[in-house]
Amino acid sequence: MVSMIPLFPGIPGGPELLIVLLVLVLLFGANKIPKLARSTGQAMGEFKKGREEVEEELQEMQKDTLESDVEDIDADDEGVSSVEEEETEVDRSAEEV
Repeated sequence: MVSMIPLFPGIPGGPELLIVLLVLVLLFGANKIPKLARSTGQAMGEFKKGREEVEEELQEMQKDTLESDVEDIDADDEGVSSVEEEETEVDRSAEEV
């Protein structure tokens, strides 16, 4: 029989996790691991804050674009109504003649 080998192994647990932690302690030393974890957490926080700022700017840009589109539509409507008023005046003067 052919045994299936998974392409992506599962999350390490038990002995594998202990080996990874032991290697980390040997590479970085027991004193540096908390510092690395702290700096990683700070970096993740800064990344999250930056992402939120970019999302807010995009939302503001979309809001400004929508507002300008509405203003353009309103301006077009005013232009149409003024043209209609002029046509009405021309019709009235034509009727008088």
